Formats: sequence, structure tokens, C-alpha cells
Amino acid sequence: MAHKKGASSSRNGRDSNAQRLGVKRFGGQVVKAGEIIVRQRGTHFHPGVNVGRGGDDTLFALAPGAVTFGTRRGRKVIDIVVAAEV
Repeated sequence: MAHKKGASSSRNGRDSNAQRLGVKRFGGQVVKAGEIIVRQRGTHFHPGVNVGRGGDDTLFALAPGAVTFGTRRGRKVIDIVVAAEV
């Protein structure tokens, strides 16, 4: 039996990179079509008017305009108010 542990490296030290989730454009900010508004896992925010939802639940602008946050039926909803409507 060895009375000294063989030289080895630590078995710790693995971690995944941060996913950089969260709101990217806030209420009142003007966005272009295709711009990402929120990166999320699951539907914390739901898409509203002129907002699309990607396969990974990312919300993005379908038309240029101002971002607005609100609630409908108890859900947090994000809309894009088109400049002509303002």
C-alpha cells in the first residue's frame, strides 16, 4: 500500500458559462425590427403587439417602435408601439 497519495490535480473547478439572460431593452426605448428585447428561459414575459417569440423563448421586435411593458390577464406582456401610432 502506498503511504503517500499519488500526485494528481484537483477534481473540482468545472463550471458553465453564464447564459446572459434578462431584459435587453427597457420601457420607452426605441427598437428596430428584429432587435432582441428579452432573453429568458420559459415565458416570464409574454409577447404582445408587434413582438415575436423565438424557439428559446427570446422576445424580439417585429416592427420598429417604442417598447412598453404591461400586464394582461395577470401576465407580464411586452408590446411595441409603432412610431406612427405615438
